[in-house]
Formats: sequence, structure tokens, C-alpha cells
Amino acid sequence: MITTRPVPVMMALIWILASTSSAAEGWQHIGGDAGGSRHTELTQITPDNVAGLELAWTYRTGAVDRARNWERDISATIDFQATPILLPEEAGGHLIICTPFSRVIALDPTTGKERWSFDPDIDMTPYAGRFKCKGAAYWKYDTVGKNQACQHRLFLATPDRRLIAIDARDGQLCEGFGAGGTVDVSPIMAAEPPAASIQGAQLLSPPAIVNGVVVVSHTANKFKTAYSMRGSVRAFDGISGKYKWSFDPLVRDPKTGYEPTPPEVGGGNVWSQMSVDNDRDLVFLPTASAAPNYWGVHRPGDNRWADSTVALRGSTGELVWGFQVVHHDLWDRDNPAQPIAVDIAMDEEIVPAIIQVTKVGLVFAFHRETGEPLFPVEERPVPTIGIAGEKVSPTQPFPIKPPSLVRNTLSPDDAWGITFLDRMACRKKIESMRHGHMYEPPSEQGLVMFPQPGGGSNWAGGTYDTKRHILVTPVSELPYYVKFIPEDKVEDPEAASSPLAGNPMQGPGFMEGTGYALEQGPLMSPSFTPCTAPPWASLVAVDMSRGEIIWKVPFGVLDKMMPIPIPLKWGAPFAGGPISTATGLIFIGASSDARVRAFDIETGEELWVKEIPTSAQATPMTYMRDGKQYVVFAAGGHSWFYPQGIDDYVLAFALPETKQETK
Repeated sequence: MITTRPVPVMMALIWILASTSSAAEGWQHIGGDAGGSRHTELTQITPDNVAGLELAWTYRTGAVDRARNWERDISATIDFQATPILLPEEAGGHLIICTPFSRVIALDPTTGKERWSFDPDIDMTPYAGRFKCKGAAYWKYDTVGKNQACQHRLFLATPDRRLIAIDARDGQLCEGFGAGGTVDVSPIMAAEPPAASIQGAQLLSPPAIVNGVVVVSHTANKFKTAYSMRGSVRAFDGISGKYKWSFDPLVRDPKTGYEPTPPEVGGGNVWSQMSVDNDRDLVFLPTASAAPNYWGVHRPGDNRWADSTVALRGSTGELVWGFQVVHHDLWDRDNPAQPIAVDIAMDEEIVPAIIQVTKVGLVFAFHRETGEPLFPVEERPVPTIGIAGEKVSPTQPFPIKPPSLVRNTLSPDDAWGITFLDRMACRKKIESMRHGHMYEPPSEQGLVMFPQPGGGSNWAGGTYDTKRHILVTPVSELPYYVKFIPEDKVEDPEAASSPLAGNPMQGPGFMEGTGYALEQGPLMSPSFTPCTAPPWASLVAVDMSRGEIIWKVPFGVLDKMMPIPIPLKWGAPFAGGPISTATGLIFIGASSDARVRAFDIETGEELWVKEIPTSAQATPMTYMRDGKQYVVFAAGGHSWFYPQGIDDYVLAFALPETKQETK
């Protein structure tokens, strides 16, 4: 048990009233609220009764059948990573979820029965990658008459680069938005220099809505080319769909005081989720690396504001502040997760804050209005010897607090394996490549990266308990490697030119404009276990008032991923994140072991675990309806690790009638 920092009585009362008011509106954002706390004030499910949770209803979206009919390998096609949202009663009271093919479905939140659906009929032919929809965004248009069509709107960003507005009550297109309810973002993206192809770009994350301005971001396959498209976020009027502004995160103007990034360099995009502070008219961006991910010869300098947390004025797109967490990124260490806009109790004061978790396991906390770090940040020397022509940053930022959530150095002595032969093979692999510091530059020799480019933390981020001031996030601790191969030494140039080449475990793939092909993947033993000691995934809790780790427990068991189903608690691959409740519970699916769980936020004790048909590698949500609290998970497996198969379940859990007790 921990003792959290006391808060003055009046401030605590104001905090409680504000949180209660927000909770009364339901889970209207995929992050729980606009700031992404993923926290609820609901209290029916408690540590004392959570073990009694039972399956209340099940729904199947039909996405798997659609994928099979599409005559493509579904294991490389769809990821069901959506978090549902619950609309207020005035907007229909529906539970809204979207499928990997962007079909929006309204469910009865008490039974799971379908009420209506909207299919944008996305164009799937140009894409070689995966399909996903992490959620839809809800907005109420307050200045029209009550009950008018599209007063309550859902905004959907699609893989074929459209922004669509539909009526939240019945799923009909909002005819006054764009052209018949749709804005085609492709021409706007293509018009921005450089004139690189936008073919690989997709809109996969829900828009951020700040005071009626709809902000849209995109993905881009940056490790395939040095000349990827720019990473601009773009804003549209929520009523008319009119294009309002764009913001290119990469600084091009030398007058800013930073070394400008050349105009032909792209990237710096936002592939994860943005967060919003409506009262301050701010939208917060977690930006990615400049292109390409591992090679930066043609982009000297820090490449600001790539790899940064950036605050923009929602109404204008003006830069308010930015903080770069990785300078001149050569490791794909971009900001993967939604910045969390919450209040932190520090030194008897409530501070409006932004929390940013990172792939290297560092946690940064900033003042929400100014960007000033809440804990001191040091610029520490790092290795600087890269490939010919590379100007590696001599320092990188490290917060004094909290400490790193993961191990992030690796030597041959750390080699691990189930058998002696595994350990020796892993040791030789580590010795054969650059290793050690987490900012050792990539090379032709090969580089061991620890943790992997996928984290530490990844896109699911964390949850923040607003009363206990505790951040909880899952982290990965897997070893990885990247290796540059000169183009003239690639053994199979035809294979290296294929769309999937260069992806993890897919063989070398050319990086256009660099003179190299890239090979990358997990660092594994001959028995196909990671070359570092477990746990390979953990759940971590941090007291953000003090900047201290409270507990860290292994997350996930390996029985579903082993020939012999031994439930070793060594941590399993995951995708998805946690939510927290006022009663001190953490709910999370995420793990590839096909289980959903509840933990005690103060101790890390596992209080409830339930096996499900396939892994729920999305972030759950919770709501109260008709006197019953539900916890809902999207369970669809994962296209990269799917021992139970790809599927399309929506699963809702609740207490039996005799066990319900609302405080």
C-alpha cells in the first residue's frame, strides 16, 4: 500500500466535483476524456467484488468474414484495435465501435444488439499494409436547434484518406459537411511539397476535436524511403468541413533558431492519437521521426519538431510549445502514445500537466500551458560514431524523474537462453553487433537495440488515476536488431524491392535514396526465445507526484505461444493499454495470451483474470447503464502475433445482479 501526496481540502473538493461531472457524461472519447486519462469515476466494480465479473454479452462485427471474402491473408490484413465510446442519451445512447475496415456500428450498451451501422466502403485495392480503425470521434454542435439532424456528429478518418461526418443518432451522412458528408483529404496531402507519393499514407487514428475544429493525422511508411511525404496534421471546420490550417512538425525556417530540415525531407507525422484541452484551445501532438527511420545523413540537426510533444493552438494551428524527446532520431524512437492531459498534485499544488510515455521507457511530464518540464531534464552525452556522413546528436534528453521504466542497456553478459546453447548463440549475436547504450547509432555491422523500436511503451500509452496521481502503462523489454546492407551487396534485389521487404523478419528491404537496404527483427535464440532474460513485458505503476516507480509486475503468460502450454509468467507480446477506476482497479486486455485482467492499482496484485476466444489487443472502456457497470473489450488478435487466430469479438463483462453494489 502506498501513501499519496496530500492535497489541500478545497483543491481536492474542486477536483472531485470536476471529475464527477466529467464522468457523468460517459466514455465519450476513446481515451475516456479529451485529455486521454483513460480513467473513470464509476465505483460499482471494486477490488472486493471484481473477481465476480462475468460475460454479459458478446457481439461479432463480421470483419473476419469480409477479410476472407477479400481473398487476402487476413493474418497480414486486419487489426481490431478499436476502443468503443458511449454516446450520451441525447445522442442516442449508443455504444459506438468501428471495424478494421472502418465500418461504424452502434450497439445497445445493455445487450450488445446492433442498432445501426455505417459502411464508408473504403477503397482497399492500393494498400499492401494492415487495416485498422482505432475509433470514431464524437462532437456536439451546440449552436443548432435541439434534435436537428447532425447536431450530434461522429467523425471517421479512413485508410483511403477521407474525413467523414455522420449523424451520431442514426448513422446517416451529414450532407452539409464537405461534399455530401465527406472531405477527400488526398488532394490536400498531395499538394504539399515534396511531391512524394501519398499512396502509402493512411488515416487510422480518430480525429482530435478542439472547440469544433477537427484535426486529422496520418501514417506513412517512412523506413522505405528517404523522401517520405511530410507529416503535417490538418484541421477542418467541424460544421462545414472547410479546410482551416495545417502544421508541418519539421522546422524549415532558419529564423526559428533551429537548424532547418531540408524541404525534401518528410516524416514527423502523428501516427498515434492526439489529445485536447478545450478550455485552453490546445491540441497536443505526439510526433514521429523524420524520414527515414534509421538513416539521417540528408537531414542534419535535431530535426525539430519530430520526436516531440507539441502543443498547437486549436483555432489557428499556431505552435504554442514543443519539447523534443529524441534529437536526430536514428532508432525509430518516436513518440508512440497519446499525450495525457491531466492535473498532477505536486508540492501542495495542482499543476495542469502533459504526461508523455516513450519507446525507451522514459516518462516526461510538462506544464500544459508552457511546456516546462515538471521534473528536471538533463542533456546527457551519448555515442556519436555513425555511418559515413551521419551527424549524430552528441546528447539526448533524460528526465531526472521518474526513472526508466525498462532496462535499456545490453552487453554480451546479459545474453539469456533456456539452454546453454541458446545463451552461447545469443552471446555471439550480441558480440557480433554494436551494443550497449540505447542511443548507439545503427551501422553496417548491425546494432542491437534494447528495448525494441516498439517500446518500452507503445501506442496504447497509459492510464492516469486522477485521485491517486498514479500512471500505469504496459512496457515491452525485447531485444531487437537493425542492420544496414549496402545496395550492391543485397543478395536478392527483387525480393528487397517487394512491398513487405524490410519489415521485421521479412528480409532486407531497400531504403530509397540512402544507398542501403534495411534488415530488422527481434534478437532470438535458436529455440526462438528472446536473447535477454524475462520478463519480456511488464505492467508498471508510477507515482507522478513524486516521480517514483511504485510497482512493476510481469504482464502475460506464455502458454498460448509455446508448443507445450506451460503458463510461464515471463511477459507476452502485447498491443493495447489499460484503464483505471476510482475504486483502484486497472483493467487491461492487450496481452497475446488471450486473457483480460484486473489489477490493484496500489499493489499490482492480479485480482481477476478471464480467458477469452482470442487476444484483446486494444484498450478497453467502461460505462454505467441501467444501474450496471460494464467493462468492454475488442478482441481480434493481432496480425503480427496471433496464436489464437484473427477474430472480431466485442465482449462486455459485468457483475451478476446479486453482486452489484453502487457506492
